Amino acid sequence: MRLVCIDIGNTSATLGLYEDGEISRVTHINGGIRKNPEACSDMVRLIADGGVEGVSIASVVPEVNSKWRHLIHETLGCVPRFVTSESPLGFTVDYPCPERIGADRLADAAGGLARYGAPLIVVDFGTALNFEVIDDRPAYVGGVITPGLPLMTTYLHEKTALLPKVELGNTETPVVGKSTEEAITLGAQVGYRGIVRELIAHLQRPFNGKAHVVATGGYAGWVLNGSDLEVAIDPTLTLFGLGKIFENGGAD
Repeated sequence: MRLVCIDIGNTSATLGLYEDGEISRVTHINGGIRKNPEACSDMVRLIADGGVEGVSIASVVPEVNSKWRHLIHETLGCVPRFVTSESPLGFTVDYPCPERIGADRLADAAGGLARYGAPLIVVDFGTALNFEVIDDRPAYVGGVITPGLPLMTTYLHEKTALLPKVELGNTETPVVGKSTEEAITLGAQVGYRGIVRELIAHLQRPFNGKAHVVATGGYAGWVLNGSDLEVAIDPTLTLFGLGKIFENGGAD
C-alpha cells in the first residue's frame, strides 16, 4: 500500500510516504498549514508523486483539520483519514476517555506495537514529552505527559530578563556549563535524560522491566546519545504507525 502520512503538531507538520511498511520522503514544515500553506500543498504533491491510495493523518490541532481536508481534496482528489480512538489501531484501548487520547500518541503506539511487539513503552520527544504504554494483551493502558524541550527553552527565554533562546541539538554537550547557553544545553540534555530514565523505570514496574522501549521525535537521538538506557531510537515511528492504521482499515 502507498500512502501520504501526515503528523500535524502544534509547531510543525511532518509528512512522509508510506510504501509497503517503509517510510521515505520525510519532510518537516515549521508552522504547518497555518503559516506555510503553499509549502504544505507542494510537499503533498511531491510526496504523492507516482500515485497513492490514500492519506492518513494524526492531528493534535483540531482547528486546522478542515484546511488539511480541503488541501488534500484539492491536491490529490481524495478524503484523508484522521486517526481517532475509533480507528483500527491494532490494539484495544483500556482508558476511561479514549476520545481524549492524542492521535499522535495512538499512531506512536500502533507503530511501536507493529515494529517491536508488546508489552511496550513509547517515548515521543515533541512539543510535549509523551510516554505511551501498551500491555501484553495488547491494550493501550495510558501514559505520561510532561513539558517537552521546546517548551522549556522557550519558557526560560520568555519569562526571564537575561536568559537567551537556545537552539538545542546542534552542539556537543559540556561536562559543566561555562556559559549561559552551555548551562541551558546541559540542563536540557542531561536533565531530560534523567526524566526519561526515571519514568521508564516507573512504567516498567508492572512488566518487571521486560517491556520494549522505543523513542521517537526530533530530540530523541540528541537526548539519549551517550546514555546507557536500552532504548531503540526510531525517527519515523509516528508516520509508520499512521500507515499501519490505514492498512488495518483496508482500502477505500
